[in-house]
Order: sequence, then C-alpha cells, then structure tokens
Amino acid sequence: MENVSVLAITKNGINIGEKLKELFPNWDIFVPSKLSNENKSIIWYSEPTSDKIIELFKNSNALICLFSLGAVIRLIAPYLKDKKTDPAVIVIDDKTNFVISVLSGHIGGANELTQEISEKLNALPVITTAADVNKTIAVDLVGREFGWKIDDETTVTKISAHMVNAEPIGVFQQTGNKKWYKELPKNVTIYNSLEELKKSNSKAYIIISDTIIDNELAQESVIYRPQSLVIGIGLHWDTTKDTIKDGIEHCLKKFNLSSKCIAKLVSIKKSEDVQGLIDLGEEMKIPVEYVNREELAEIITPNPSNTVKAFEGTASVSEAAAIKISNGELIVEKQKFPPNLTVAIARKT
Repeated sequence: MENVSVLAITKNGINIGEKLKELFPNWDIFVPSKLSNENKSIIWYSEPTSDKIIELFKNSNALICLFSLGAVIRLIAPYLKDKKTDPAVIVIDDKTNFVISVLSGHIGGANELTQEISEKLNALPVITTAADVNKTIAVDLVGREFGWKIDDETTVTKISAHMVNAEPIGVFQQTGNKKWYKELPKNVTIYNSLEELKKSNSKAYIIISDTIIDNELAQESVIYRPQSLVIGIGLHWDTTKDTIKDGIEHCLKKFNLSSKCIAKLVSIKKSEDVQGLIDLGEEMKIPVEYVNREELAEIITPNPSNTVKAFEGTASVSEAAAIKISNGELIVEKQKFPPNLTVAIARKT
C-alpha cells in the first residue's frame, strides 16, 4: 500500500517505527521533535500530536499508530466519515504484542495490512470484522481485485448480515472473472440463471452481471458490475461528443445494459482521431482504443456494409471493433443513428 503514515509518541514507539521503516521503506514515520534522536529517516514534528494525527488521518491511505487504542479512537472519532473514504487505521501496542485493525478493514485494506505487519513483526493480528472471523465471503470486497463496481452500496450491510449468519445465499454470475472466490462457504450456492436464482430458497443474492436487474430482486441483492462491455463506434470526423453519448445511452437502455460495465470505447484508426470520441472518453473516464482498418477487415460480422467499405476500407467498423477488442461475443448488433454514427456492443469473455 502507498501513502502510509506511522505515528509514534514514545521511545519504544520510535524503535517500532524504525523497524517498520526497514521493512517498508516507502512508509513515513512521524515522531514529536522532543523525542528526536537525529534519525534522518524519521520526520520530526513540533505541533501537538492531537493536530498531527488529524493531518495524517486526512491525507494518508493508511495510518498506523504506535500507542493505545483508546487514545487513537478519542483523537480521530470526530473526523470519521464512512468506510468508502476513511483511511485504514491500525494500532500497534508499545511491545508489538498486537497489531489491531481499527478502521476500514475491508475497503480501506486495514485487515490485509494488519496481517502483513503482524507476520513481519511476529505479533498477533487482531481482526474483528465478521466475515473474516467467520471465514466467509466479505460481500463488500467481491471482485475488488478485478475492478468490479457495486451497483448499489445500500444493500451491502443487509446482505452481509445474511452471509455472516450463514443463511442461504444464491449466486448468479453472467460475466466477469470466475476466480473471485477460492472456496465457497456451505451456505452459498451458484445458479445458472436468474430464473433458477429467483426460485431458490435463498435469503439473499449475489449477482455478477452487466444487465439491469429488476428492482424487486435488486433490493435483496448485492449486484457487482464487471467491466465487461466493449462499445464499438462507427463515426465521421465531425460526429460530436453528445451524439455519440446519446447513441450509447440509447443502446444501453434498449438492451437493458449497465453503463457501469463499459470497459472501452473502440473505433477505427483514422488519420486524425475524432475529437468527439476523445472528449466523451475523458468525460466518462473510459479508455478509447483504435483498430487499424486492415485488422477490422479480417473480422466476420453479421452486418457488413459495402458503403462503409467504400469509405473506410473495411465493411464493418462498430461491430468489427467491438468483437476484435472484446475477444468475445457480439450482444448488440449495429445500431444506426443517421447520418454519422453506428454503435455495437460486445461482451468480453
């Protein structure tokens, strides 16, 4: 983890901080200047520790405090916001007996970092999150290593409760990496379709999909959105950002697909990149990729066009580009938006 701050306020804490600096050279160690031993690898500060800890809390990805848990809680409590924005907070006691995951154990990475530190210091890790204690699935972490997004965070707590209480959980996975779990708990069952999932006796659901899920089912589910959709775009040099955006949104709505699952926008490589597509990629924070006409011409598509071939040197742009880059299945055939836009969508395998 990057941007990790270590705060020590005792002589033993300094020794622990120096040890952590040896183990994790990129970490910053902060100690009050009144305890200075002239170690140049330590950042000596003169302001009150009550001010310094808040500065580090607000500006670090992880904050490791080498003093009592109670003191840490009292100092940071007024500044806590939520688990999506608060940094990981870890406490290590003055004799390195315990490494305690205090805050943002899952999303912030405190649990994982606690395990790593405790192994290196030969200390006992203290982790209290229910999913870890019960050796079950941490619902808020599923697919995190693959960049999956949770569709609606408000259902996470409810579904997590069902999970840690070992109630029946049904899983349906339409797309995305299958290696998101090592071994499923006994209360979790995978179903091959949404219909099977709905008919099951599951108390709650995990759904990994790029399609829109009906609201009744969604309220009892955590829905994960893998970046599985590649949007192929055929366009003219003057096609605007808004025209492209409107065409994509129309297709997503018509075919019941989630915009959170868009992995890339792809098109033919022209002599000059179309500004409208560049602008849309920047606005949506989605990468844009281009394919040479020779490569597109090799792709077999369901709707080749002689007109397109005459202008572009390949019979297909939107469909061919989507298939080529996704290396998957075309799920939305070419949709026309005259006079200057076509859109097709493929699902990555």
